[in-house]
Amino acid sequence: MKQHNEIDTLVIGGGVVGMSVAYGLARAGERVRLLDEGDDAFRAARGNFGLVWVQGKGLDRPAYARWTMAAAQRWPALAQDLAERSGIDVDLSQIGGLTLCLDDAELRQRAAALESIRQQLGGNYPYQVLDLAQIRELSPHVGPAVTGAVFCPLDGHVNPLRLLRALVQSFQNMGGELLPGVHVDAIEQRGGEFHVRTGSVDHVAPKLVLAAGLGNRKLAPLVGLKAPVHPNRGQVMVTERVRPFLRHPTMQVRQTGEGVVQIGDSKEDVGFDDGTTLAQLSRIAERATRCFPLLKGVNVVRSWGALRVMSPDGFPIYQASAACPGAFVVTCHSGVTLASQHAGALADWIRGGPEPADISGFKAERFHV
Repeated sequence: MKQHNEIDTLVIGGGVVGMSVAYGLARAGERVRLLDEGDDAFRAARGNFGLVWVQGKGLDRPAYARWTMAAAQRWPALAQDLAERSGIDVDLSQIGGLTLCLDDAELRQRAAALESIRQQLGGNYPYQVLDLAQIRELSPHVGPAVTGAVFCPLDGHVNPLRLLRALVQSFQNMGGELLPGVHVDAIEQRGGEFHVRTGSVDHVAPKLVLAAGLGNRKLAPLVGLKAPVHPNRGQVMVTERVRPFLRHPTMQVRQTGEGVVQIGDSKEDVGFDDGTTLAQLSRIAERATRCFPLLKGVNVVRSWGALRVMSPDGFPIYQASAACPGAFVVTCHSGVTLASQHAGALADWIRGGPEPADISGFKAERFHV
């Protein structure tokens, strides 16, 4: 069997999560090889909404709220670094985001959740509840069915395809090695090194990062870890290009720099089915047109379904292996928002630095109660 070594870290998984970690490690000077199964895998990275989103994240988990806020605050530096290293503008716009509510009960529930997070963080959590008149100062084309909204100045969005391309290009420009279209057949730790077999090749490194999304469920036990993740489907529609009308992204509707509108709002437990359904697409479109009536005359040009990577409680799993020192599992469903943390504080921890305080509660053992 052919053996490939002379690297510091092997990363398995080439979506936004794996690429962010690999980029951070390479930026710090490590020799990194990334093994990616390719687009035949169930890939959250190719179907996500591109939000850099803070509001509502971390209810009853203040550590996650802090982790997410720090990620959003570090995003401008990440976008600038990616542009300098790759020449690719990821279209970061971070002027705040809106959660639009269609009745008073929905608005009260949303505001109460955010106020609870604010209290849990000792007041350090920016948001504002807006009435329809205030919303229209930010977004004039909101429809009369909207009763109110919550605004968070930390929220924003990026072009997710440009982000993934920029991460790949930056990683390779720093000497990182990307091997696409490979399937991991076996993982063993021998003599303090990890041997990862892909076909007839044995990849050898002293450190291993599992960032394979839904594939982590099978890979993690091979190095003494657990990743009890499951798929959750989201469906998205994309319209033709329309004149600019929406500067602030919302949770269900955002307009990209190219002028197209992305619409999505489904959370479905349907196993590994990443298809689309007329019922869900109709529901998504109905809410979007109530929020923005001008969309009624806009053509939808394509739609897709993609699978989120969800843990039982919806929060990330970050863990180092006690049984196989040097192995790590990294999984979450907010890979775009958390990219700056994965490339920064998390990569520093994997390199041997201290574990970030805010991730100490995100071990898989929390599910064993």
